[in-house]
Amino acid sequence: MMKKTELIKIYDPQQDAEGVRRAAELLRQGGLVAIPTETVYGLAADACNAEAVRAVYAAKGRPSDNPMIVHIADREMLPELVASAPPAAALLADAFWPGPLTMVLPRSQRVPLTTTGGLESVAVRMPSHPVARAVIRAAGVPLAAPSANRSGSPSPTTYRHCIDDLWGLVDAVVESDDCAVGVESTVVSLLGEVPQILRPGAVTPEDIRRVCGGVTVADAVLHLLPQDAAAPSPGMKYKHYAPAAALTLVAGSQSDYAAYVNGLYGERCRAGEDGGFYAMCFDEDVSLLQAPTISYGAAYDYASQAQNLFDVLRQLDKLEAAEVCVHAPEPEEIGLAVYNRLLRAAAFRVVKL
Repeated sequence: MMKKTELIKIYDPQQDAEGVRRAAELLRQGGLVAIPTETVYGLAADACNAEAVRAVYAAKGRPSDNPMIVHIADREMLPELVASAPPAAALLADAFWPGPLTMVLPRSQRVPLTTTGGLESVAVRMPSHPVARAVIRAAGVPLAAPSANRSGSPSPTTYRHCIDDLWGLVDAVVESDDCAVGVESTVVSLLGEVPQILRPGAVTPEDIRRVCGGVTVADAVLHLLPQDAAAPSPGMKYKHYAPAAALTLVAGSQSDYAAYVNGLYGERCRAGEDGGFYAMCFDEDVSLLQAPTISYGAAYDYASQAQNLFDVLRQLDKLEAAEVCVHAPEPEEIGLAVYNRLLRAAAFRVVKL
C-alpha cells in the first residue's frame, strides 16, 4: 500500500522549527522519516519501537539480519541503550562525537532485537548534522536510521535521492542541504579488548589509533564475509551500494588503467558491444581515455571522492550504463572507505594491474 509522503523543509532548525516539530511528531507516532546527516541521508524510525523498525526493513527491502545504527542527540541518551561501555567509548566520544563514528557496544534491554538484527550488541552514533540532532531531540527518542534508499542501491546524499527511492513508501522526506561527508560512518566494535573497525568511514584507523593506542581492521572490510556469518555491522554484506551496471574495480597506475580501459573499450567497439560502456575514473585520467568517462574526483583527494561517490554511481543508472571500469582509489585514509564501498558495489570483481 502506497503512503502519502510529505516533503518537510528543514534547512535551519530554528527558522524551520515547524518542520522539526512535524518530523518529530511523525516519528513519535511510529512513522518513517528520511532525515539528513553529515554522512548520508538516513531513514529514521523510533529505535525502541519494534513495529516501526520492521516498517523500515519493509520500506527499504532490507534483510532483517542487517543491524541498524541508533542515532542519539547527546551523550546523556547513551546509557539507556547500552548494558556497559569500556573506557575506550568515552575516549572516542570525546574525540569524535558528534560526528561520523559509530560504536558497537552490548545492548540494553530497551533496544529490541529487531533493531540490532538479532545481535546482543547495538551500534550507536551521535551525528553532527544540526537538523538530525534537532529532530532527535524534538522526537525525544533515539532513532534507528539506516541509509534512506532501497537496500543494495547507492546510498542517498541528497533529499532528491530519497524521493527517487522511497516516495510513496515512507511518511516524510526532509528537504535539506546535501550531505557533506558522502559515505556512511566509521563503525568500530568495542566488544573485544582492542577496538576493531567493521566499516571504514571518515574517521580513519589512524584517527582511532591515536585516541585508543591500538585498533584492528576486520577482514571483511576488504574481503568477502562468509555467507553463513552474521553481519556485525551494516555494509558488510556481499553486494551493496550498487548501480544497475556491472562494475569492475581496476587497481593500477594512471597509465596502466588507461591502457587497460582503452584496450577493453576497443574490443567492445570492434564487437559492436560498446553501448553502455563507461570509465568511472579520476579527473587526471579523463584526457587519456577513449571510452565515455565519468569522474568521481581527483586521484588523491579522498574526501572529494567520498563526497561524490554515491551521486556518481546514481548518475551511471541515469546514463543507462551497462559495464563500468572503476579506477580504484588507494585504500588509505578516507580512501579506505571509498575502496570498501566500491568493492561491494562491484561484488568483489577486482582487476589488479
